[in-house]
Amino acid sequence: MSQRWSRWPRRALLACGGALLPCACALCGGAAGAPVCAACEGRFAAGGGVRCRCCANPLGEAEAGLACGACLAGAPAYDATVAAADYASPLDQLVLRLKFGGALALAPWCAGALRRAVLAAPGFALPELLCPVPLGPARLVERGYNQALEIARPLSSLLGIALYPRLALRPLDTPAQARLTPGERKKNMRHAFLVAPDMLAVVRGRHIGVVDDVMTSGHTLDALAATLKRFGAARVSNMVFARTPPH
Repeated sequence: MSQRWSRWPRRALLACGGALLPCACALCGGAAGAPVCAACEGRFAAGGGVRCRCCANPLGEAEAGLACGACLAGAPAYDATVAAADYASPLDQLVLRLKFGGALALAPWCAGALRRAVLAAPGFALPELLCPVPLGPARLVERGYNQALEIARPLSSLLGIALYPRLALRPLDTPAQARLTPGERKKNMRHAFLVAPDMLAVVRGRHIGVVDDVMTSGHTLDALAATLKRFGAARVSNMVFARTPPH
């Protein structure tokens, strides 16, 4: 049996399991008709206030629509970022359940929250196509799915933007970013990505929306944006469910 098909039983069971169980809010445990109840959604996934238009870090009310000092001092390769929420308690546990616990039913809810944030972001231009941040081959086999792709699929339908699941490739497995220092994270992402050879014509001159579950230091998204632009992308905008606040 190929690795591709051996992953399907686990993925299918994980996806179907949630549909067979009574629906309770993943955050408060109360009854809900969705993975997260309306009250928790309004409290924890309402956009997080004013953010830097480039990296989505929080700003003061008077700075709405502006870039933060860090982005002005050293502009990243990406042009804009929209985040639906802060990566903080209790949403961080929800993201971890999606990322490592196979809670795939949470992905469409994350996509819905991200859609609302995208449409509400001042001056944000919708990209022409979507590209999920790819996983390395060994990590994909181990996990059985790519959480960024699981969010990107429903987001593509909600926004009416074409999804290219294999536009970007990650041919080598790099160490997990969470285990590295900020300096090591940037070095770790050098040369991590490629554009698929049959996607070169799709990238050239286009505005690409990169989808991911969490943005922390931004080094992964910066490296992917740099790769896309090196192969001809005109603009790269990040669309992430959660943004880790600066410490």
